Amino acid sequence: MDKKTDSIGQMERGQQSALNVGGFHNHPGFRRMFAPDQLTIGLFLPLRFYTGNMDVLKGQADLVDIIDQQHFASVWVRDVPLFDPGFRDAGQVFDPFVYLAYLAARTKNVSLVTGSAIFTLRHPIDLAKAAASIDVLSGGRLVLGIASGDRPAEFPAYGLHVDHRDERFRDTVKFFRELIQHNSPTIQSSLGQMSGLDLLPKPATGGIPLVVTGSSRQSLDWIAEHSDGWLTYPEATANDSGPRMLGHKINAWREKIPNGMFKPHMTNEWIDLVEDVNYPRTPLRGGYILRTGRAGLIQLLEEWRAVGVNHAALGIQFSSRPPAEVIQELAEEVLPLFPTHTGTAPIATGW
Repeated sequence: MDKKTDSIGQMERGQQSALNVGGFHNHPGFRRMFAPDQLTIGLFLPLRFYTGNMDVLKGQADLVDIIDQQHFASVWVRDVPLFDPGFRDAGQVFDPFVYLAYLAARTKNVSLVTGSAIFTLRHPIDLAKAAASIDVLSGGRLVLGIASGDRPAEFPAYGLHVDHRDERFRDTVKFFRELIQHNSPTIQSSLGQMSGLDLLPKPATGGIPLVVTGSSRQSLDWIAEHSDGWLTYPEATANDSGPRMLGHKINAWREKIPNGMFKPHMTNEWIDLVEDVNYPRTPLRGGYILRTGRAGLIQLLEEWRAVGVNHAALGIQFSSRPPAEVIQELAEEVLPLFPTHTGTAPIATGW
């Protein structure tokens, strides 16, 4: 069997399996990314690391157009409300919801993902309004990665106590879902009370997937029951010991998911994809970045797929090569082995 035929077979199996994805079987963004026993590929933004000059972000949306046209499954944006020099990382700089709305107008099919929206720092009404608006404007392409926040300096700036973020995260998730899933809900929450009011618009297909990042200070049982998916760090990526550890974590989580429902697992890695195809998988910056050739990356993705990872979000902002070159190589040589699912097309919009 040649490589192309095998890829088509994987895509068809993934589309058939994706019929068992619970409440999101009609959600275009979810279905494009996830199916049991399959792995798809997305790219993290920014494509170049911000070091104080916004010029590195110029032309990025043009490359996102190419990412969409080349049939990557998703693009991811991070949520860093305030720049903390101690972290030296400004994220993708733009507000994630504003930028995803901009990208929604520039693209047609690619899933639009937050990795991750800080649910403790925003009120659930504002989160739900922004998220539902993007989901409708994009034809149902929004997938929300969510987190409790890991930058302590941001919390007092919002008038919040960092030690209370676990409870606030749970309350925000519950409030958010009641707003987007029900008409005129009656809500009694530590975050507010409402009755006789409604949130408009509602999501394009009735819901928005919420993917919990890391632990978000929650128990594994809570994540298994209340998440629509789980994003965790990949463990070590220079050899197969990390994927094996990751597989144990995934299995422990999936054993706790009620009724055996399929919920996807995601992981991510910052890569420096070099031209030498056989360059060995080499950790940089204490394992924060993986330098590798194409063969090593494919091997890693195969290891992840084998242990139950359903989506890999790759960051190329630290790459030694121009982003356009890396995107082209990934699209031509890697993506066909891990094809994007095409079971549910975005809803046609005329806004």
